[in-house]
Amino acid sequence: MKLVVVSAGLSVPSSTRLLGDRLAAAVGRATALDTQVVELRELAVEIAQNFTNGFPGRALAAAQEAVAAADGLIVVTPVFSASYSGLFKSFFDVLDPEALAGKPVLIAATGGSARHSLVLEHALRPLFAYLKAVVVPTGVYAASEDWGAEGLDGRIERAAGELTALMAGLSGGASVGAPVGRAPRAAGVDAFSAVVPFEEQLAALRPTG
Repeated sequence: MKLVVVSAGLSVPSSTRLLGDRLAAAVGRATALDTQVVELRELAVEIAQNFTNGFPGRALAAAQEAVAAADGLIVVTPVFSASYSGLFKSFFDVLDPEALAGKPVLIAATGGSARHSLVLEHALRPLFAYLKAVVVPTGVYAASEDWGAEGLDGRIERAAGELTALMAGLSGGASVGAPVGRAPRAAGVDAFSAVVPFEEQLAALRPTG
């Protein structure tokens, strides 16, 4: 299976890249992987040019192809202004809108304070849900004080296990986008066809007589 790590770290060395590497290593301990890392800071110029001319450069196109072909993704961003970085968002803005449909994604972020940990839920998870990815339940946030402290290793292992299970389930023939362990919906069946209109539900609650 192919795993791609998308890191939006800007410094060298980068805690964002370090977190991505640790997550990838945890997934690799559970299953055989071909792992590739996409460093967005190396693609910053081509990403900006893609916005202005509509065409990806050679390195950006290769990164886009790697992401589209991956069996699973680990995406890691530093926190800027209580959200993902502009470079991180820009990369996914120039990606094909259907490239992540049904693809397992583990979301992660780094920041200077634990107060930004909710960035996973209010920023990253909605973004990848919109892109139709299958986001693993456990996201991993690492504040400065988390490195070397108890708890981070456990979150990494739990999230890696969830990603491994999703990747294995999809590669084993499960329907793309269908939750692992749940039977795929029958073809042609509209899940909302039996929804009772709110007016009828409200009428049923009114006292009679």
